[in-house]
Amino acid sequence: MTKKRYKKEHIVTSVVAVILDDDDRVLLTRRNIQPFKDQWVMPGGKIDLGEPILDALKREVHEEVGLEVEVQGLIDVFEHLTPGEDNYHFVILYYRCRPLYCDITRNEAEVAAVAWVGRSELAVYPLPDGTRYILGRIFPELCTCEVQH
Repeated sequence: MTKKRYKKEHIVTSVVAVILDDDDRVLLTRRNIQPFKDQWVMPGGKIDLGEPILDALKREVHEEVGLEVEVQGLIDVFEHLTPGEDNYHFVILYYRCRPLYCDITRNEAEVAAVAWVGRSELAVYPLPDGTRYILGRIFPELCTCEVQH
């Protein structure tokens, strides 16, 4: 049996902010870069070695959309194995957050578009399985039982 090769020789640990405003809209970003290029996700990214988890979460949100957030708690942990030649192994920590203000400054290098999306509109957005699964934890009508984590 041959062992599958990954681009990194370690698991990439990432954080993602599920930012909900006072109207229960979630902030989605359409990615300019891999992974998940051209799909809608929530702001987040890799945790740097030695960086506290919540500091990484706040840094990534600020880098991608220019927001400051209040972290309200861990929603779930999701494992993602990137298909195809990318071959990355991610463990992603999803945190529920509230924006301290709503003036967005999009990082054009990483983010093609940003939208505050109401729960009734989420079904029409192209979302990766992990994003859809996590949003289903908050909005049960989106929940699918097909995703294993």
